[in-house]
Amino acid sequence: MEQQELSAFEVSFNQLIDTLVEKRKESEQFTAKLNGERTQFTRFNHAKVRQTGCVVDGSVELTLSEDQRSSSRQFPFTGNWEVDWEVAQTALQELRAELPQLPVDPYLVLPTGTNTSREIHSGKLLTAEILVPTVLELLGELDFTGLYAGGVVIQGYGDSNQQKHWFTTDSFTLDYSLFTPEGQALKGIFAGSDWNHEAYIDQINDAKKQLKLLSCPTKELPRGQYKTYFEPAAVADLLSMLSWGGLSEADLQQGNSALALLSRKEKQLSHKFSLKENFQRGLIPRFNEWGEIAELELGLIEKGVIVNTLINSRTAKEYQKKATGANGYESLRAPEVTPGSLEFAQILTSLDTGLYVSNLHYLNWSDRPTGRITGMTRYACFWVEDGEIVAPIENLRFDESLYRFWGENLVDLTDFQEFIPEVGTYERRHLGGSMVPGMLVEDFTYTL
Repeated sequence: MEQQELSAFEVSFNQLIDTLVEKRKESEQFTAKLNGERTQFTRFNHAKVRQTGCVVDGSVELTLSEDQRSSSRQFPFTGNWEVDWEVAQTALQELRAELPQLPVDPYLVLPTGTNTSREIHSGKLLTAEILVPTVLELLGELDFTGLYAGGVVIQGYGDSNQQKHWFTTDSFTLDYSLFTPEGQALKGIFAGSDWNHEAYIDQINDAKKQLKLLSCPTKELPRGQYKTYFEPAAVADLLSMLSWGGLSEADLQQGNSALALLSRKEKQLSHKFSLKENFQRGLIPRFNEWGEIAELELGLIEKGVIVNTLINSRTAKEYQKKATGANGYESLRAPEVTPGSLEFAQILTSLDTGLYVSNLHYLNWSDRPTGRITGMTRYACFWVEDGEIVAPIENLRFDESLYRFWGENLVDLTDFQEFIPEVGTYERRHLGGSMVPGMLVEDFTYTL
C-alpha cells in the first residue's frame, strides 16, 4: 500500500475501536482483530508469466462478550470510515441479538490488559514494473515454475479495555521449482524484506548445479535405516509438527501431545537440541487474540529438556497455569532452533555414505504418543557415497520418532541457520517462519 492508504487504514481502525468503546453497553466487552494486505501476486510457469495482479484486501473479526457468552462476526474493512462503520454497526447489532441464545463459556477470556504497541517494518521490494525481468533474467531456457507474493501485510488489534496494537511489514516470498527434462525437480524459496539481487543470483547458480546432478539416473533404495543429512528446509518441515499436538499445554493436559513422554521426563532429547520462540526479528506480531504480548524470547526446550510450553489465557484459566502469551492454537509463531557445530564444508564428509534430503512433504503423526512422524522425501534428494553425491533418489516414505532423530540419533546440527518463511496464502498472506540449522542423523528409518 501507499503510505496514504496505510495511514487511512490505521486512522479508520483506531476510529472503529474508539467508537465501539463509546457504543458498547457497560456489561459488554469486545475485541477487534484486523488483517489487511496489498500484495503483488505473479505466477510463473515454464519461465513465463501466467497470471499477475495486485490484491488489496482487509477484514475485521469482531468478538462481542456478555454474561460469560461470546460470538464473532467477520466483515470487510476498506479504510473508508463511513463504509467501515456501517458494516461494523450491523455486525454489532447481530451479535447483540445472538448472544442471549448461546451457552455460557466457563473458560471465556476477556480483555484485561493495558498493552499498546506500534511496529512499522519497511523494506525494499521489487516494483511491479521490474519484477518479471528481475526474476527471469537468470533463468534462460530453464523450466521454472513459481509464485511471487510481495507487499505490505497489516495486523491490528483493539478492545473494550482500550488496548491497541498495530503491526505492518513489507515482505516477499518467491516460492519456486526448477525441473529437468527427465521430470526431476528442485525446490527453492527466496524471501525477505529487502530484495538482495546478489543473493538471488547465488541461489539460482547453486540451483543450476543441483539440476545437473538431478539429470543423472535415479537410484532406487531398499527400505531400511540410513544416515541422513537434512537441509534447513526439511528441518523446518519436521519442526512444524510441534505446532500440532506438540508444545501446546492444552494438548499435554488432554493427552494429545507427542511430547508427553518428554514432559513427564520419561524421555529426553539430545543435549544438542534447543528450541525457543524468538520475536526479536520483528517478522510477526507479538500480540495475540486477546491483545497480550509475548516475551521477546521464550525458551521451550533447552538441551533436550522441556522448560516451557505454549500456554494461552484460555488454557491457563482451565488448568490453573500461568499464560505465556501463546495464540489461540498454542502453535509456534517465531521458532528458532539453536545451531550446532557442523560446518557447511564438512556436511558431505561427515555424512560419508547415506541420504542428503532437501525437502519433505505429506507429514503426519503416525503414532503421536510415541512422537512418530511419517512423510516423504521430495525435490533434490541424493544418495551420497564416500562424501560425494552419486545420484538422485526415488522418493521414499519415512516413519521415525522425534525421540530418535532429535534424541539419541542426532549427530550434530549445522553451525549456520536459515530462515524458512511461511509461504501460505490461504485466506491471506501468512507471516513468520522458522530459523533453523541443518541436521545430521544416524539410522533414520525409511519404510517404503
